[in-house]
Formats: sequence, C-alpha cells, structure tokens
Amino acid sequence: MSTLFVEQLTVIDCAYLDAERGLVGESWIVDVELEGDLDHQSMVLDFGEVKRRLKRAIDAGMDHTLLVPTAAPELSLSAHDGMVELLFRSELGAIEHRSPAIAVTSVAAAEVDQAAVTAHLQTQLKPILPANVARLGLRLRHERIDGACYQYVHGLKKHAGQCQRIAHGHRSRLEVRVDGQRDAALEQEIALAWTDIYLATREDTVARANGRVRFAYDAPEGRFELALPEPHIDWLEGDSTVERIAEHLSWVVRARRPRAAVEVRAYEGVMKGGLARLPAGA
Repeated sequence: MSTLFVEQLTVIDCAYLDAERGLVGESWIVDVELEGDLDHQSMVLDFGEVKRRLKRAIDAGMDHTLLVPTAAPELSLSAHDGMVELLFRSELGAIEHRSPAIAVTSVAAAEVDQAAVTAHLQTQLKPILPANVARLGLRLRHERIDGACYQYVHGLKKHAGQCQRIAHGHRSRLEVRVDGQRDAALEQEIALAWTDIYLATREDTVARANGRVRFAYDAPEGRFELALPEPHIDWLEGDSTVERIAEHLSWVVRARRPRAAVEVRAYEGVMKGGLARLPAGA
C-alpha cells in the first residue's frame, strides 16, 4: 500500500464545554494521511479530491460549532424543532446555550479533547472516502506559538456565514509592539486577562443579574442565546470582529504605555487576524 499526506488540510475554529474551564475557544490544525492502493491515476487520492471531500466535510461540519461532550455528567441536553438547548454545570458556573442544531457538534465522550474529536472525525469522514483507501490517519495539533496566546469565544450576528454562531472560538497568538519593539511582558499580561474569555457585544445583552449575563440575537441561521457567569466575560463596544479586537487591545496598551507608538497584531485562530496602530502621542 501507498500513503498520501496533507499537512494543515484545514483549521477547526470552535468552542467546547469543559468541566473546569467552562466555555473554551479552540483552534486545531488538521493533518491527514491516507493509506491504500493506487488508483488508475497511480494515486491514493488526488489532492484536489482530498480538499473536496475531507476539507469540505470538516469545514461544513465541526468548524465554527460548539462541541458538546454528550457523556459528561455536567450536561443536560434537549433537542426539538431543529433547535438544541443545553445546560452545562462547570466549576466556574452554569452555562446555558440555545441555538439551531447546525451550530452544535455532539461528541460522544465525557470530555472534549483531541482524542475524542479525532474519533468523531474518523467516524464522519471514513464513509466519504473511495474504496481503495484502507486507512485514514488524522492528527489534531495546536499552532506553535512562541509567546502569548489567548483563547476566546464570540459570535457575530451580522455575519452571513458560520461566524454568526454565538459560541464559536479561537486559540490566538498576540503580538504587541511599543515604539517598534515587542513587549513580551505586556503580551502575557493581556493574554492572561483574556484566558478562556467570552468577548461580548454590549448590544446583545438581554439580562444581567446575580452574577450572570444572558445574550441573545437573531441571525440568518436562526435564534441564538447564551448565558454565562459574569467573570467569564469581557465586553466590546461594537462587534467582536478581529479588527475590533485589535483596535480594543491597542487602547488597552495605550493605557499602560501613554504617548508611545503602539501596534497590536491580534490573531483569529491560525495565520489570520487584525492589525491596529496608534501613533506616538495620539
């Protein structure tokens, strides 16, 4: 048999529920190996077909969804009329979520980790491979980040695509330059403050009481609702796009480094993001 490999076939930007950490944003790079007999083209599978079949299935399935561990004792879950409602009792407090079913991925495990997600993907992807492929190898890995990173969850109600989902997220690097020089200590300070954070748009807030905040909005896919403990949240004045995030963080840096020239590169997952600059003295 022969083996074909594709590194970084795609990136899964998602959120998941964790008993200790609560609601967590994540970005997993997906590498694949296909082992099998050569076809009439002397290939295991054409690279274009790998993208058409596997990448498309991942991007249209798990990507930009909330991953829910269906065997977790902390979970209560119900589904009806195309909607999914859940309550998850994490150590940080209860998390409530209601959305169209397309925005949720059920993972048959007690916790969401790379092994459980890999097993889920194996089950989903094997049926769409041609008969000559005998083995599908999958590896989920994090981007190597030599410095600060933060993991956030958000939703963009105005987005026509998958980003409209109220609970999807990213694992993102952060670069801060003050007067042209990287400030690693400040990067770490900001990233620590945004550990497992939900970045909320103020106008999406519908209730706030007893240390909990509820968000809701209508988007092209349907109605989305999310309730979280308040310490899990930070607010942005506008939409939580990565451009707005970079702009927001540039002013956070300016507050700590008055009158310096500031540059913030805020990533959204892997190899993409927003850039904001403030000139010296502004």
